[in-house]
Amino acid sequence: MTFVDGVRRIAVHSGSVTSVLRPMDFTASEAPLSATTPQSGFSYRSAGVDIDAGEALVERIKPLAQRTLRPEVLGGIGGFAALVEIGKRYREPVLVSGTDGVGTKLRLAFELNRHDGVGIDLVAMSVNDILVQGAEPLFFLDYFACGRLDVEQAAQVIAGIAQGCEESGCALIGGETAEMPDSYPAGEYDLAGFAVGVVEKSALVNGTNICVGDRVIGVSSSGAHSNGFSLIRKIVSHSGADLGAPFPGGAFGEASLADVLMTPTRLYVKPVLALRQKITLKGMAHITGGGLLDNVPRVLPAGLAACLQRDQWPRLPLFSWLQQEGGVAEEEMLRVFNCGIGLTLIVSPEDEATALRHFADLGWAAWGIGEIVHQPVDRPATWVE
Repeated sequence: MTFVDGVRRIAVHSGSVTSVLRPMDFTASEAPLSATTPQSGFSYRSAGVDIDAGEALVERIKPLAQRTLRPEVLGGIGGFAALVEIGKRYREPVLVSGTDGVGTKLRLAFELNRHDGVGIDLVAMSVNDILVQGAEPLFFLDYFACGRLDVEQAAQVIAGIAQGCEESGCALIGGETAEMPDSYPAGEYDLAGFAVGVVEKSALVNGTNICVGDRVIGVSSSGAHSNGFSLIRKIVSHSGADLGAPFPGGAFGEASLADVLMTPTRLYVKPVLALRQKITLKGMAHITGGGLLDNVPRVLPAGLAACLQRDQWPRLPLFSWLQQEGGVAEEEMLRVFNCGIGLTLIVSPEDEATALRHFADLGWAAWGIGEIVHQPVDRPATWVE
C-alpha cells in the first residue's frame, strides 16, 4: 500500500514563490506499523513521515527558488502545477527536454557528507544535454527521494540545484520531495532532474550541415563531472588512497582527492549561448557516459567521422592517476571518462579561432582537437590517434 500525500515544493503565483508545501503532494511509502495500536492512535509521524520536517525544508528553499525565476514563469492556478509561457520572441519555437541523475557519485557524497555539489551536477547533466541541440534552458524540476527527511541535508542538495539553475539562467519552478520509510538506508537519497528549453526551429543544432574539413573543438571539463564513478570508486578502494589527503603528487595544490572527485560538473550554457551570437555551431556533443568515442558520433551525419588527435589537449592529472592506479586501458578511458573534454563543438575552419578566443577570454581552456573526415570502412565514427 502506498500513500500519496506529498509536498509540492515550489508553487508559483504571479512570478513569486508563495507556497512551496502543499498537503496533497508529499509521496511516502507505508512504514511497518506496530502490532499494537498506540493509545492515541496512529499518525503519519509514527509511520515514518514527518510533515513538519517537510514544511521546514520549504521555508529553507523558498528564497533559493525565488532567485532563479524568469519572466516567462506565470502563476500556477491552485498551486498544483507551475506555468511557463514561451514568449513572443520565437516564431517557430521548439521545446527541447532532457532528464538525468547523478549516478553513483552520490555514494561518495554520502561517504563524505558533501551534498551541495551534487545539486549542481544534477542541473548540469540535463541543461548541458539540451544545450547541445541549441536550446536555451527555460525551467528545471527535481525529484528528491529519501527514507527519512533530513532537512539540513536536503536543503544543501536543493541549494546546489538552485545555484546550478541560477548559473544556467534556468528557473527552478517545481519539485517533489518523497519521504519513503524503509525504502532508503539512513542518510541516503536519490535524485532525478528534468529540464526544458526552447530554440527557434531554424536555429536547431542537429549536425545536418557538418561537412568534411570542419574542425572539432574540445572545451575543458572541470573533472570527472558525473560519469564513471562506479569505476572511480573501485579504483580508489583498490589503491587505498586517503580521500581526505591532498591529491597524490600535489597536482591540485592543497585540494584533497575528495575535493577533486566531488568538483561539480561544468555548466556550459551561458558561454555557449554567447558564442552562438558570434559564429555558427554546426554540432555539439556533451561528453558524458561513453566518453568522446560514443558521444561525438551522435551528432555526425552518416558517412562522416571525427578524427581526434590525442596530443592536442592535456589530460587532467585526475585521469592520469585513475588510469595508472586502476591499470585502465586507453580505449576504456576514452569510453568511460571525458578525459578532460566536457563538451565538443564542430565549426567551420574559419570560425575555429573565434571560438577558441571566446573561451580564452572567459578563462576556460579549449583546444582544436581534430577534424571531420569521410568515414573509412574500417573505422568507427570517432577515433583518437
